[in-house]
Amino acid sequence: MRKYFSNAIFLTGFILFSTLMILMLTGFFFLPYEPDEINVAEKFQSFSFRHLLGTDNLGRDVLSRIMVGLKISMAIGFIVMIFGLVAGTLLGSISGWFGGLTDLIVMKIISTQMSFPGILFALMLLAVFGSDIKITVLAISIMSIPRYTRIVRSGFIKYKTSLFVRAAKSRGASSLRIMYIHILPNVLTEILVTATLTFSLAILSESGLSYLGLGVQPPTPSFGRMINDAQRFIFANPMGVLVPVFFLIALVLSLNLIGDGISRVNGK
Repeated sequence: MRKYFSNAIFLTGFILFSTLMILMLTGFFFLPYEPDEINVAEKFQSFSFRHLLGTDNLGRDVLSRIMVGLKISMAIGFIVMIFGLVAGTLLGSISGWFGGLTDLIVMKIISTQMSFPGILFALMLLAVFGSDIKITVLAISIMSIPRYTRIVRSGFIKYKTSLFVRAAKSRGASSLRIMYIHILPNVLTEILVTATLTFSLAILSESGLSYLGLGVQPPTPSFGRMINDAQRFIFANPMGVLVPVFFLIALVLSLNLIGDGISRVNGK
């Protein structure tokens, strides 16, 4: 951890992400206003002590909606990251370790899925099953599997003929033990970097779908939904668009910086 925190890129990302996490966690215990509280008399308010980040076209407090939007983005990003990590690691390890026909079948499925545009796949599911946050999360989660599978598979192919694996085999270690006790820790760095990238891409995908009206549905606030609602009034209230864009960029940037920092530290 000393190596990570001595890296300026990782440290910057960690501080930025921690700040947003603190803001999100504060929202579980305290919100300045109810995020859906409408007060038309106070619409388009600028930054003030009463409304730190102003109000939107319906007089709703932007800070409160940002705090709730962070919860939505973090939750979706975390679920997608865990789903892709577990499924992708299992498929990649099986494919890389056993090889042959198993590897061929798994990689054909993964290649077929990767050839299909992810957002188009999500739109197809949403068109069939309706605009539901569960369908959105499922679609983004399925889209995240190939990235993990390819990374883990390449790691297993690299290490399965190494000396420490042959030593474990000579001691009678089972395939499961060799796969997940001996080989998997050696590809952990690549998995962590992929996890941060998946987290940020999941947040961007959810925001994009919500912007199109196919993700998080009103009145629940999300960054994409807030940008969509505010764009019609961009000249009357430009901060209504710029504030959620700023927080969305900050969240995605912090995760990418953390992943880049991990990669650089381990690359040395």
